Amino acid sequence: MEEETLNPQSKTLTSEDDNNGDQPMPDLPDQDPGSSDSDSDSGSEDGDQAQKNLQLQTLEAELSTNPGNYDAHVQYIKILRQIADIEKLRQAREAMNELFPLTPSMWQDWAKDEASLSTGSDAFPAIEKLYERGVFEYLSISLWRDYLDFVQENDPSVRECSPAGILKARDLFERALTAAGLHVSEGSKLWEAYRKFEQAIFDATDETDNQARDKQIQRIRTIFHRQLSVPHVNMRSTLLDYKAWEVEQGNILNAGSSDLDGISSHVASAYKKALEMYNARVHLEEQICRQDMSDSEKLQHFMNYLKFEQSSGDPARVQMLYERAITEFPISSYLWLDYTHYLDKTLKVGSIITNVYSRAVKNCPCVGELWVRYLLSLERGHASEKEIAAVFEKSLQCILTLDEFLDLYLTRIDGLRRRISCPVEGESVLDYSLIRETFQNASEYFSQYLKNTDGLLRLHAYWARLELNLHKDLQAARGVWESLLKICGSMLEAWQGYITMEADLGHVSEARSLYRRCYSKRFPGTGSEDICYSWLRFEREFGSLDDFDRAVQKVTPRLEELQLFRSQQESKLTEEGENSSKKNVRDKRKQVSEIPDEHHPAKRQKDASQKPKKAHGKDSDVLNPGEQTVEKIKPKGDKPDIQNEQRMKERVPEKTKAYADQCTAFVSNINLKANDEHLRQFFSDVGGVVAIRLLHDKFSGKSRGLAYVDFSDDAHLVAAVAKNKQMLLGKKLSIARSDPKHGKKEHARGSESRESAETSNGPRAHQALQSSHNRGSDNVQLRGRNTFAIPRNVLALGQTANKPKTEEQGEDKPKSNDEFRNMFLKG
Repeated sequence: MEEETLNPQSKTLTSEDDNNGDQPMPDLPDQDPGSSDSDSDSGSEDGDQAQKNLQLQTLEAELSTNPGNYDAHVQYIKILRQIADIEKLRQAREAMNELFPLTPSMWQDWAKDEASLSTGSDAFPAIEKLYERGVFEYLSISLWRDYLDFVQENDPSVRECSPAGILKARDLFERALTAAGLHVSEGSKLWEAYRKFEQAIFDATDETDNQARDKQIQRIRTIFHRQLSVPHVNMRSTLLDYKAWEVEQGNILNAGSSDLDGISSHVASAYKKALEMYNARVHLEEQICRQDMSDSEKLQHFMNYLKFEQSSGDPARVQMLYERAITEFPISSYLWLDYTHYLDKTLKVGSIITNVYSRAVKNCPCVGELWVRYLLSLERGHASEKEIAAVFEKSLQCILTLDEFLDLYLTRIDGLRRRISCPVEGESVLDYSLIRETFQNASEYFSQYLKNTDGLLRLHAYWARLELNLHKDLQAARGVWESLLKICGSMLEAWQGYITMEADLGHVSEARSLYRRCYSKRFPGTGSEDICYSWLRFEREFGSLDDFDRAVQKVTPRLEELQLFRSQQESKLTEEGENSSKKNVRDKRKQVSEIPDEHHPAKRQKDASQKPKKAHGKDSDVLNPGEQTVEKIKPKGDKPDIQNEQRMKERVPEKTKAYADQCTAFVSNINLKANDEHLRQFFSDVGGVVAIRLLHDKFSGKSRGLAYVDFSDDAHLVAAVAKNKQMLLGKKLSIARSDPKHGKKEHARGSESRESAETSNGPRAHQALQSSHNRGSDNVQLRGRNTFAIPRNVLALGQTANKPKTEEQGEDKPKSNDEFRNMFLKG
């Protein structure tokens, strides 16, 4: 590839492998093209070049499909340095730095490569910018020293000791000391470099200019005093250097006397205090500098050191140690979270905190909490809307959990709301459309993942409240609730939130209309009953007597239907428990006698006579013992669905398997999309799962949201029941121990089911049922085994319920769906 090779006469880059990145690779001497050694070397070089080109192609393909592969970036840059492809190397480094921070050694290599390829003052600003980017990302004493040396050697103003150049160098040294001057093990290197720089200026000062020389001497003395007041390694050596320097100035006669002789009292006091601080930290320094330990042990030593520094109460030292720790462990999300939390709590300088957050999210982009706190820190620092929006959009490109994404959206909306409702002086007021657009994007994203969950409800409730209170748009607020109902129409809380908004605004008719729309819907758990009772309470508090009577007329048959449905469900569960017990008895007898059932025809006849009879080929069924047999309603004029009947017959098993439920958990309120594997994973931490029986509708085949989970022993069962009220696929499970004996007792009270329902539901259920008796509810004939959601003949107010019976009444044809609908409308 032509663009991957350079002119042989061009400068070569430093080699990481052969020269450890310190010296430039020398140009190869010219060889005689006719020599055999030259031919051999040429062939070897061609083979190496072909191999590297192949590696480059492979890495380029990998990075094009997976740009987040950190190791591929590193290897790609390494090979480009070896073949000295300058343009591609620059692009590769920039591409990697857009996604990841570069290590200090990578910044050093980059700056040295550019310096070796460029000469003159024109290249200086670009290389200086590279150093600035490098020292921003991580704390590195060696990188700071390279930066300082580069400026002193290549900046013409600094090299010529012009006033502007000296001022620039001093500012850079002060920045270095602020960043790393408190580094216990290596910070003294920066102090020494600073002193040497000032000493060089002193040596270059005209000897006749006594004022300038005295001023420069005082500068060097001040740097010594500052260094002696900071705990560092080799503090005594620094003290001796200071005394020797003072001897040169004629202020101390004997530098070899005891350490503090001849030193001013305030300097000696500061030195003693710094020495005590160093002695208190020396063992902690030794622990974090050890090489013979794992990363987890080293990180723990850093955390112990940080606790010690925090107890000392010096924020600058704590921040310095955090910077050292994240340089060692740049992708530790725990460390970044701890660091930023400390800064939020302690420091009040917004620019420092936001700079740390910008580095934190670059090192750990998949931690949603860091992005959320980053947005908050920008808002506290009064960052511009453009900057905050850019950070928010960048966070949405990361791989986060749904809860983290939801928290991000809500944090962004919180900030917009605050800026609109309470604008900061000097800032432009934002348009409300920004909030609406953010809500819309969030709704579109989460609707496919958080259907029927509290998170989606919270988002839309917040949206509707802002539309109503902040934007003063009632129709828009209603539109938000309506859009939520299209997604979560079977979620009781969604309807309740909408109704609450209308009721709080005094819109009684609108709230009543919502009750009429949702009271007949099927909600999980006891939600269907709850919405009926809620409507009755609403009419007591807001409606007239006629409104209350109409509500009672609506909800009473609904409550009866729900009670019947509950009773049927309990009966089915009881039957399953009884069949399971009988099955266990038969199995035990079979094991003892080892004689098949078919050898006892009398026994088979007896069992058959005890089982409920079922009419084959007819659409009828037999209810529980003691209950009246009723026929299933067929709409008038409808043709029989032969295919549907055939499918239903196929779904009905020939023989129902019975279970003892001796060590079984009964699980309810299961997401209808859940399967056996979801339940098995849910109980994986408990263990001991033997079998899972997810109950399905007899006719439709769909999940009923109920399941039995058999466990190997009671210990596993108790642990499983302890997971009650935990979430699975967005729904809170109800887990209890299956008790067949309790179900059998309930079945024995079949004739008393209506009375027990009145007792359990309290006065409201009693009132509804009593109203049904007064109307003559036996005029509404229910047919079939399951009457849930079947049209009911609801009487309108003012109509009499008792109709004269005629001989032909029993021969009336069943009413069609249209006739039932017309009767509802009249009511």
